[in-house]
Amino acid sequence: MHPAFSVIFLTTLIGAGQGLFLALYTGQVYAFFHLLPQADGRFYAIGSLIALLLLIGGLVASFFHLGHPERAWRSAAKWRTSWLSREVIVLPAFMGVVFLYGVAHFLGWHASLVTFGTLTLDATMVLGVLGTVLCFALFLCTAMIYACLKFLQEWHSPLTVVNYLLLGSASGFTLATAYSVYAAPNLVGFYGEWAMVITLLALVTRVASLVRNARLKPKSTLQTAIGVRHGQIVQKSQGFMGGSFNTREFFHGKGAGLLRSVKWVFLVLVFVLPLLLLAGGLYASLSGLLFAAFLVQYVGLLAERWFFFAQANHPQNLYYQTIS
Repeated sequence: MHPAFSVIFLTTLIGAGQGLFLALYTGQVYAFFHLLPQADGRFYAIGSLIALLLLIGGLVASFFHLGHPERAWRSAAKWRTSWLSREVIVLPAFMGVVFLYGVAHFLGWHASLVTFGTLTLDATMVLGVLGTVLCFALFLCTAMIYACLKFLQEWHSPLTVVNYLLLGSASGFTLATAYSVYAAPNLVGFYGEWAMVITLLALVTRVASLVRNARLKPKSTLQTAIGVRHGQIVQKSQGFMGGSFNTREFFHGKGAGLLRSVKWVFLVLVFVLPLLLLAGGLYASLSGLLFAAFLVQYVGLLAERWFFFAQANHPQNLYYQTIS
């Protein structure tokens, strides 16, 4: 498939925003159970603002993928059957809750709603639960847009959903580590260790998907495409000289060598280097390494997402890819 940079930026930016929100709320939950010191309200408020800006950036990027942005609202009408339509609904709902979560912390809405012994439930905790549900729903909707396509074998796997969840969470927790260096230094170790664990889990599942895809055998052949049961069918012509929608949208137009190179590049940038930088930054207390870990990982995620789209082989390429 042709990797559209608008979709690459959409999925990586909202993934980082979702992951950062999950990191913020995870820290608050730990503090709720007295497992961590409670961070200042401004930490959650500014963190929510950063998450919201990432989500807005992803939303803006998505508009460059639309032929008619003024008709975007109509895409929400098919929510019963379309994962894209469900994403269009869940994304703004999640953004609204992230906004309210940040405002609640900024204004100090910590009045007790319910008390369980030494545990006090306030409005920020309730908004955090709602935001977490919407966050996981958004991960599911975004990933299922691709995973539900049975004819694209590389995407049609539960690993697609797992990888979207883990890669977004990894970048969000890595960003939370860098952010906490200045906003909540006593939480740097907590977020850094979580970022390393999630990055390692993402490495396992992403490698599993690479191994799975490498073993796939195309279900369609030239014989099945034209219904002729002959052992030797040779394609001679595309039927026209120039390009077309099919050759532009369903094929990346790059060679197999570039695809292999991008695969190794993203494996290093998304997993190996960030893990080394996070470990070095936590061990030596060097904040620069922690910021570098997020930047390197995000650049790697752009390459990973490009590879994700380019690797998917549309059945129509049996005909067009060979000629084009």
